[in-house]
Amino acid sequence: MERFAGQVVWITGASSGIGEALAHAFAREGARLVLSSRRADELERVRRALPRADEHACVTLDLARSETFPALTAEVLGRVGRVDILVNNGGVSQRALAVDAAPAVERALMEVDYFGPVALTKAVLPSMLARRAGHVVVISSVMGYVGTPGRSSYAAAKHALHGYFDSLRAEIWREGVKVTLVCPGYVRTHVSDNALGAQGEKHGVTDATHQRGISAERCAAATLAAVARGREEISVGGGETWAIALKRFLPGLASRVIRRMKFSVAP
Repeated sequence: MERFAGQVVWITGASSGIGEALAHAFAREGARLVLSSRRADELERVRRALPRADEHACVTLDLARSETFPALTAEVLGRVGRVDILVNNGGVSQRALAVDAAPAVERALMEVDYFGPVALTKAVLPSMLARRAGHVVVISSVMGYVGTPGRSSYAAAKHALHGYFDSLRAEIWREGVKVTLVCPGYVRTHVSDNALGAQGEKHGVTDATHQRGISAERCAAATLAAVARGREEISVGGGETWAIALKRFLPGLASRVIRRMKFSVAP
């Protein structure tokens, strides 16, 4: 059974990692996709590998340039008619000590990881409200609850996403528009390789924690299940997701555990 047959799904960060896995998962379930990221060539590679490749569209998008989103959204709506599900997946991680992180890099992280998803949602939302139907999905992180060393601005952005989209859900539920937050733990992607260091340099290393993480396909499968069921929030991953409950119910213990965590920063 195809749970998303005939639905239009717009996915950011679709050129690799979780976004690419989501594209394949939604396409297998009958969805028509709009794929976005900065890399047009990689988007085309993903599109060509999907079932019914000709049905899907690629739209390049830079999450740091939110002023372009109204025009891009108008373009997407003109091409596909509507957006049933918006998946805010794109983002960038961090590997830098707070004391060393350049303010410009911290602002860039917030622009991509927080302001970008918010701005794109606000560009798409009026069309959903007009139809009284739609679903906004936000790929957050365990970091939306727990801050760890070397990730201060990344954790701040993910915490901010939770506050914003929890509030948005409370505002629009009567209008038939749903919001789902997905909080992955460690996933085997290039997220740590592409993470920004103190001066904006790439980390360039796949951290051991991510090497041991769950597959992007497992994360995508859990996400689709949550969307199909209308879940408000899920966490998915290995044992690291325990940190969410520990932070909530035993915050002092969580703090002591986090202090002892090994971590790396960009060289």
